[in-house]
Amino acid sequence: MDKTNAGKPDTVDVRERILDTASGLFYREGVRAVGVDLVVAAAGVAKTSLYRHFRTKDDLIAAFLKREDEDFWRVWGEVADKHRADPAVELDAHMAWIAERVARPHYRGCPQLNVAAEFPQADHPARLVATAHKTELRDRLLGIAQRLGVARAETLAGQLAVLINGAFVSGPILSAEEALALLQGAARALVAAAR
Repeated sequence: MDKTNAGKPDTVDVRERILDTASGLFYREGVRAVGVDLVVAAAGVAKTSLYRHFRTKDDLIAAFLKREDEDFWRVWGEVADKHRADPAVELDAHMAWIAERVARPHYRGCPQLNVAAEFPQADHPARLVATAHKTELRDRLLGIAQRLGVARAETLAGQLAVLINGAFVSGPILSAEEALALLQGAARALVAAAR
């Protein structure tokens, strides 16, 4: 039963069920192709429940992207923490988990890039989350580039961001082994050229 009163213990469960359902649909089908009615039906909740937790569909899309963002940075942080002492090894390790990600079955690309492509308006709530994600990626790559001690760290960070984002959109045509070899090989070449 859908209990959505604010004081009820399963309010969070309803919100999570809606977000889980919407996230899967948005990722598989695209956010513009998925209407609120489909989310409500698939989640088995009342439309009023959806709007109680997410004021608009745009808010639901932004919540989906924020969840994806948190997952991405959680993995990034775990990898970074293991390799803080050696930025070259850390960069290699990031390329490895990203290669694994893009080679997953049913991978449809980076959710942030996918949504940004669907919403060209720079001030759209989902586009703002996507832009912040890509800015953070470049900033973190800049930190690695600076720790590597290269002359033009900003340039290297930009090149690495283009490499990673290129891998995200190339996922459907890459095997895990090829993705790993391409990402690590290209990253190493860019670092060597920057030195």
